Amino acid sequence: MKKFLSFAFLACILGSGIAMAQDGKSGITFKSTLYDYGTLKEDDGVAYHDFTFTNTGNSPLIIQRVTSSCGCTTPDWPKEPIAPGKTSEIKVGYNPHGRPGPFTKTITVFSNSETPSLVLQIKGNVAPHVKTIDEIYRIPVGDNLRFEKNHIPFRRMFLGSTYTDTLKFMNSSTETVKVAVNASGMDFLKINVVPESVKPKEFGNIIVTYIPDKRNDWGFLVDRFVLVVNGQPINNAPLSVSGSIEEDFSKLTQKELDSAPKISVDNAVYDFGDHPDNENVNHNFVIKNEGKSDLIIRKIKASCGCTTVTPDKEILKPGETTNIQASFRTSGYSGRQSKIITIITNDPKNSTLILRLTGNVVKSK
Repeated sequence: MKKFLSFAFLACILGSGIAMAQDGKSGITFKSTLYDYGTLKEDDGVAYHDFTFTNTGNSPLIIQRVTSSCGCTTPDWPKEPIAPGKTSEIKVGYNPHGRPGPFTKTITVFSNSETPSLVLQIKGNVAPHVKTIDEIYRIPVGDNLRFEKNHIPFRRMFLGSTYTDTLKFMNSSTETVKVAVNASGMDFLKINVVPESVKPKEFGNIIVTYIPDKRNDWGFLVDRFVLVVNGQPINNAPLSVSGSIEEDFSKLTQKELDSAPKISVDNAVYDFGDHPDNENVNHNFVIKNEGKSDLIIRKIKASCGCTTVTPDKEILKPGETTNIQASFRTSGYSGRQSKIITIITNDPKNSTLILRLTGNVVKSK
């Protein structure tokens, strides 16, 4: 009986000790919660930093998980418990590739400590990649030349102005080449090659000036011309320019705006529903001039060759209407379709009007 009581008393004491140990708390204290990388180079690869911490509690510390605010930041942490008083590290890697400029990222540490979540921070600046000559002049044209770009987007162009930009190139061959262009029939383009003879590994410029008044057209346009190297045209790699020729209404007075034409349409979208692919879709859009002076329809353009558009008249006096007859040839099409018709007028507040033919083309049996 005495032995049984002694054993029970010992078990009680041991159980009490275990319970006291279980009541202990772990603690996590970082030497620093912020690290400044300074300046990193974009090409240097992942940059690492170790955030050192100590378990300042009296119970084992368990790092449950660590998350980052960006996929460019990868944390690594100890998976084993850290004993009281012991130190360890959370390694953080930051990948600067494709991320030039300043950065600030956060890393959140979750643990069983008295502070269950704690935020670390990294910051710095990434110096951008310095492109090599081959990376800058990356577009081959013929066997001898490499271009920085082969297209000039002039974007918006107004009548009465001219627009100039440059295509830069390098002679990548081992011989001097003579460079010219063939822009036959494009008197709206003034093109100069400087210099006309380019030595090996040296550079040249094709200076392009666009004169919208001579283009005699409206809206978005793309034009191509051919490079001629040593007298041989490079027909399979044309150079191009694009832009939208528009009327400049910015200088109109309020009085002129009040007396200007104004375009309206009965319905800008015609939904033809389900339509067989062996029948054309036909619809008349009714255009009206609600302004106080003549409305001039300068251009009508369909989004594809499958759509034809015919206006009844191109000049509308105030209050007049006209029909825009649109026909969508559905042959060869199936499924949901949306065809756009662009109307350009001299309405200063709505010079470009978009009409749509939309619906579902059903394959005939």
